[in-house]
Amino acid sequence: MPSSSSRRALLQAGGLTLAGLAAPAILRPARAGGIVEILLRSDTLGTKVWFDPIGLLIEPGQTVRWVNQANVHTTTAYHPENDGRPLRIPERARPWDSGYLVEPGEQFEITLEVPGVYDYCCAPHEAAGMVGRIIVGTPGGPGALPFAAGEGGVPPAAQAAFPPIAAIMGQRIVRVPA
Repeated sequence: MPSSSSRRALLQAGGLTLAGLAAPAILRPARAGGIVEILLRSDTLGTKVWFDPIGLLIEPGQTVRWVNQANVHTTTAYHPENDGRPLRIPERARPWDSGYLVEPGEQFEITLEVPGVYDYCCAPHEAAGMVGRIIVGTPGGPGALPFAAGEGGVPPAAQAAFPPIAAIMGQRIVRVPA
């Protein structure tokens, strides 16, 4: 019969395994070709809005799916085709704009192929700092450059909200502090 310390170790190992299996996919780095989800969030009054996670490291060819949780949001790449926004995605990358996601559960997805930094925002909440950053493979392109002093088109609250590239590269997933 196994000793109580052996049984305890076995139970702990089993519990950790089950906890790992039960962890939401969003907490684990996605495999190449997998889908990763970013939630579009809001508090009940709509006074705080954010992407969850705000920073993400993925591999080329992965699909990103944004899922609206509450409020009305968009996911809009920083690209001149999107209302004249400055270019902050790789030059060869395809820009996106989800349009308004109104109902909880509404989704938008895109597959990102070109390596580099992709900065994006929620158009109606950009001035409140609702922005996100995705790094595909390795950092590079216009989104990897610091904002120029007085750079038009990106409100100060948005500029301040972007997670640092080093944090994304080190953690793979960066969340808004609670």
